Amino acid sequence: MNKKIGYAIALIALLAAPFWLYPVFLMKLLCFALFACAFNLLIGFTGLLSFGHAAFFGGAGYVAGYAIATLGLSSELGIALGTLAGALIGLFMGSLAIRRQGIYFTMITLALAQMLYFVFLQAKFTGGEDGLQGVPRGKLFGFIDLSNDLTLYYVVLAIAVFGFALIVRVIHSHFGQVLKAIKENEPRAISLGYDVDRYKLLAFVLSAALSGLAGATKTLVLGFETLTDVHWSMSGLVVLMTLVGGLGTVVGPIVGAIIIISLENKLGSYGRMLADLTSIDWFRSIGDSVTIVIGLIFIVCVLAFRRGIVGEFSALFKRK
Repeated sequence: MNKKIGYAIALIALLAAPFWLYPVFLMKLLCFALFACAFNLLIGFTGLLSFGHAAFFGGAGYVAGYAIATLGLSSELGIALGTLAGALIGLFMGSLAIRRQGIYFTMITLALAQMLYFVFLQAKFTGGEDGLQGVPRGKLFGFIDLSNDLTLYYVVLAIAVFGFALIVRVIHSHFGQVLKAIKENEPRAISLGYDVDRYKLLAFVLSAALSGLAGATKTLVLGFETLTDVHWSMSGLVVLMTLVGGLGTVVGPIVGAIIIISLENKLGSYGRMLADLTSIDWFRSIGDSVTIVIGLIFIVCVLAFRRGIVGEFSALFKRK
């Protein structure tokens, strides 16, 4: 009951947020929060560390952008095709990767994702190093004009809530319990008669599809897609979000995404504000050191918050 109340309060806050904060920034946060939750479904509840999730996120963004900008398809069809593309890429990568475990699984996903990165770099429809530009928002179902930031925000919020609700439902289903059993003790799950490889592949494809949904939505919001989203550093970023927020927790990846994306976008303004308050000009250069600051935060979280921010607070409340 407490969780339901918390979810309701969070939803009310999100409904009111665009009247106080910049809607485009909020939409970007929602997309990355969904991306992090999708990744957490795989690593936090199945125990599979993928370093190739940028392939699903960015690949879906390219497919959605091309479908909308070049093929002239509607916004909803573009997002649907992007999500399908993420699922298909996940099916291909997962079919190869799940045959191995541990670091070998991680390295295979990384290698396959980097291969896809070079495909997008050379392909004509992606725009190469320039990326896809000028992706129109269009109209949803032919009559909802998405050119208005406020309208698009509520559409993106609905997509994010749908994705989050689906992940929560999966986690608490019989399928989700089997995934947790695989993570805790895979040999025992096999001895109980479960087809472990099939469950891991389904979890991989579902995580890839939801990552694709996040990537396709982000392309619609920002109106462009670049190679940054398919680079291995994007896979590292979503790992960072999940670990900082709380691995294996439901809302931890959302908290991690908010912290990391806020720092990436607002660190420069925070530095200028500190410089004005303290009269120390060094703070003005913080905006040029985003990677260093995020790295320091990661080190602090690993040393002081081994379970992540949400995980540590949850453990503290349980002890009390």
